[in-house]
Amino acid sequence: MTQPETDRPRTSARQNRERVLAAIRAAAIAEFSQHGLKGTSTQAIAERAGLTKPQLHYYISGKEELYQELLMSVVADWKGMFDAASNDPAKVLGEYIRAKLQLAFDKPEISRIFTREVLDGGRNLERFWPDARKKTREKVAVINGWIARGLIEPVDAHVLLMGIWATTQFYADSALQVQQLRKPGQAGWTPEREALTREVTAFILRGCGIRKTR
Repeated sequence: MTQPETDRPRTSARQNRERVLAAIRAAAIAEFSQHGLKGTSTQAIAERAGLTKPQLHYYISGKEELYQELLMSVVADWKGMFDAASNDPAKVLGEYIRAKLQLAFDKPEISRIFTREVLDGGRNLERFWPDARKKTREKVAVINGWIARGLIEPVDAHVLLMGIWATTQFYADSALQVQQLRKPGQAGWTPEREALTREVTAFILRGCGIRKTR
């Protein structure tokens, strides 16, 4: 059954709008990750998206709204990564590290937006901190439970979590440094994901007294 003629202009307009919004989002990610909120102008976003400034404002009210949406998308991606349904610390931590590294490789620019916001004082993260503190307390309780049952070596749970965050986030925030020190001159090179994930996971688990990974 063919699409009615009257529906085709509507479909075409919707598809065009989706393409423009995708271009705006990609441009905003690139600008915000490099310059932060203060250093990014709507003019720069518009030019990178191939639009005029008035055309951009037809789709968005301002850069602040777009910035908040992108910033919170990072937070949304991180939620649920630490799945403590299993009683196996190696499994829980291994899957957590893998998920964090995958995000660092797949969405490095969006991850950098979060890091840049923290470096700029985190004024746009006020909505984030209460839930982040709650989620962190839950993770700490799980880790301390493992310690109490003798499943891992005694560690400071906060230090362990922040060590995981720092290690995995490094591959997003400092991708250029990784590339230059590992494969200088090979633009766009990224580490072999599976080998790196195994190595990072084993390194962190050994610090917890876990020798076998799964």
